[in-house]
Amino acid sequence: MNNVILCAVDFSDTSSDVLKYAVNLSKQKKMPVTILYTYRLLNGNSVEPLEARKKIEDTAREKFSHLEKDILVGSGVQYDFKVEVGFVSNRIREFAKKNDLSFLVIGKSTSPGDIESVDEISNNLHVPLVIVP
Repeated sequence: MNNVILCAVDFSDTSSDVLKYAVNLSKQKKMPVTILYTYRLLNGNSVEPLEARKKIEDTAREKFSHLEKDILVGSGVQYDFKVEVGFVSNRIREFAKKNDLSFLVIGKSTSPGDIESVDEISNNLHVPLVIVP
């Protein structure tokens, strides 16, 4: 597989800026972008796990469609969108094992625990980490 840019979003206010940065980088480097949204499936809800998962993933796809329309459509950038359950740091690590990761783009709004994990991962991955404010 060709080199790829991984862009982790959480649909916070900064996700739009994070994706815009990844798209601009993609245009400069002529690399595809994978947009990754991760979530935790916590126990204790009154909703069945499969139902909760479907609802979370449907909501993520709906939110992504807005970003896609505003930023990606017509950009000329090759991209795909992934929704995965788990810690963002674990999902990034797994993605990197299976792909030729060239850049990791995340937002500053990522929770502090995840930022520390992402810093640790970026040191082990040996790829540039871009944190967008």
